[in-house]
Amino acid sequence: MPTLTLPARALGAIALSMALPLTAAPADPAAGQAKAAACAACHGPVGVSANPAFPSLAGLGERYLAKQLADYKSGARQNPIMAGQVAALNEQDFANLAAFYAAQQAAPKPSETASPEGRALYMAGRPQDGIPACAACHGPDGHGNAPAGYPALRGQVGAYLEASLKGYRAGTRANDANNVMRAAAKGLTDADITALTAHIATFR
Repeated sequence: MPTLTLPARALGAIALSMALPLTAAPADPAAGQAKAAACAACHGPVGVSANPAFPSLAGLGERYLAKQLADYKSGARQNPIMAGQVAALNEQDFANLAAFYAAQQAAPKPSETASPEGRALYMAGRPQDGIPACAACHGPDGHGNAPAGYPALRGQVGAYLEASLKGYRAGTRANDANNVMRAAAKGLTDADITALTAHIATFR
């Protein structure tokens, strides 16, 4: 029997489909909006957070959002508040919520205080320290890559970004696929993280 060889693009599509959560029906943004009423106190009515302690969810991408919700429920991503919030939800709920928030518009409030160091690190990384370019996955202007599961960074709360990078660096946040973010953050200093968040804050 001849060996079937699939092109790399086809293999990538199969891998992507296997990575996505299975749901009983297509995602329903309206149903997600109804569920999101319980999330508004922390994340805002349409996923734009006014509190630096909580991330904005608007425009992050369905695949990323659904994965985070599933990871909170499984314990792959640790957060006692979110674990309680998702305890009664199922994969269909995750898909619906993700579809609702992904369809909302991010609301960046661009800072005019640029960080040349942060921009250089974001765009080119620092190969000698094993730090890749953030732009390779999240885009040069922080719009992310939704199909691949890489979230948008524009419009995100700076304190949340800083806490996330430090969590990846310390290994306390460990739900990144294939250790991508933990490896990327391992060589970052506190000054690097401050510079990166300052640069990301300039995105429009």
